[in-house]
Amino acid sequence: VGKAGREQEHDAEAEAAFSNFLGDQSACCSAGPRPPRLVASNPRVGVAMGKAGKGTGSFGKRRNKSHTLCNRCGRRSYHIQKGRCSYCGFPSAKIRGYNMTLKSQRRKTTGTGRMRYLKTMPRRFSNGFRSGTEATKKES
Repeated sequence: VGKAGREQEHDAEAEAAFSNFLGDQSACCSAGPRPPRLVASNPRVGVAMGKAGKGTGSFGKRRNKSHTLCNRCGRRSYHIQKGRCSYCGFPSAKIRGYNMTLKSQRRKTTGTGRMRYLKTMPRRFSNGFRSGTEATKKES
């Protein structure tokens, strides 16, 4: 028996097995049997609601912190395992900064902090940066 003959025999056996499987259904259904229906087609069926998704129920499981407070900027951006702050770049000597957006530049620019040295400059400039002198007494 050649290759083609074996294929025909196999096809005939498959058809016979399929017709035995159908039984009396072939008379009522011309398209054949329906495929088995998947009960859990929705991934959330059969799971306690509120624990499977990304929302409210999942927030109760979040108990590990990857970031802690940064010594330089004070934000909760210091990555514990990496040992680097995602906001200011601590412990590198230079403050982390990119010219990505105007808003981020506005948050970090000069004038948003204490300006311990610069805040006295306008007054000192108007007085000519004098030092070691005393103010003259006003006569009343």
